Amino acid sequence: MGMWIVHIPSVEQRAGINHTALGWLLLLLGAGAFVGMQLVGPLADRFGARTVVPLGAALCSITLTLPGLATHAWTLGAALLLLGLGNGCLDVGMNAHAVQVERGYQRPVMSAFHATYSIGGVLASLVGARTLALDWSPAVTLAAVAALGLLVAALAAPALLPATAPVTSPQPTSSLNSRSRPPSSPPSDATTTTPHPRRTTPRHIWILATLALLIMLCEGVANDWSVLHLRTVLDASPATAALAYGAFATAMTVGRLLADRVAARVGPVAVLRYGAGAAAAGLTVAALSPWIPSALTGWAVFGAGLSGCVPQLFSAAGHFDPDNAGANVSRVAGLGYLGMLAGPAVIGPLTHAVPLNLALLLPVALCLIAATASGILRRHPRSRSR
Repeated sequence: MGMWIVHIPSVEQRAGINHTALGWLLLLLGAGAFVGMQLVGPLADRFGARTVVPLGAALCSITLTLPGLATHAWTLGAALLLLGLGNGCLDVGMNAHAVQVERGYQRPVMSAFHATYSIGGVLASLVGARTLALDWSPAVTLAAVAALGLLVAALAAPALLPATAPVTSPQPTSSLNSRSRPPSSPPSDATTTTPHPRRTTPRHIWILATLALLIMLCEGVANDWSVLHLRTVLDASPATAALAYGAFATAMTVGRLLADRVAARVGPVAVLRYGAGAAAAGLTVAALSPWIPSALTGWAVFGAGLSGCVPQLFSAAGHFDPDNAGANVSRVAGLGYLGMLAGPAVIGPLTHAVPLNLALLLPVALCLIAATASGILRRHPRSRSR
């Protein structure tokens, strides 16, 4: 996905479209992801990650080649729809699997998994900047990455956990280490709180999903507009502009590698509250700065602030009802991807009324809203048991 992001300006030029048209076409990327998430969520609960993750990874890899081949607006739209479908299938499957692993560890590890996703963004920024400087075509670069993705999917499949792992593996740990906290163990959840999740889960999960929408819209702004911001507003070269997303992804990677320890020490509420506040400050600097170095710094602070926010929301959704972790994660991730839909749809048309850098102040406001609403994570059962 990072390789697609750094090639957005080249693909936009090849397809002969402007920023506004690109903003509307990016809706199809999020729409495809939303559909894929809703399809795979229940399947992950039924068949397990060992089945759905490799298939989603293969679909995502194959469809990655399509945007590089598009030469018109309609072919690019179709390519983005299929790429979004593959990405959505993989996204929910691997996050549901991460909930399994985190339940077995009995401590926060979700942010570390998201950090490896960010590492991909860092590598994409570096490799993409180099291939763009060498005038490689997007089609060649994306096809090479797609082949690598297929290889990784095949190698990873045998190591994934079976569907029964979240039910059987953590129980001994819970019974040994949490005797004084029976409500937090899987057996107690299954036997004493079945009516409770059925009554309260929809409202709680949809609030988490709404926060995910706000935060992922802000992440989508970095994905879709950071490179174009430096390229069009600050007149940076294509290779330098690609580093805007690189700064964002690098800071997000470092932040996610540290977020699990921070969450274990101060709790998920503080991670979301102060992280979203820092993100708002960073994006404000990036949007208003007239200098490339300070703009890159602002994008980096933006990434660091957002780094721990989405993992806390996904983890809360997955642990709230272990028997329906995949479905709940799909709800939160699906509505979050509506943020990916809304970002291009709002920012693109806004550039007709105001410059791109001023349009970026909208996600600043959304970060502040998410910071204000962070108290919802206090209701997370894991937070109460801690």
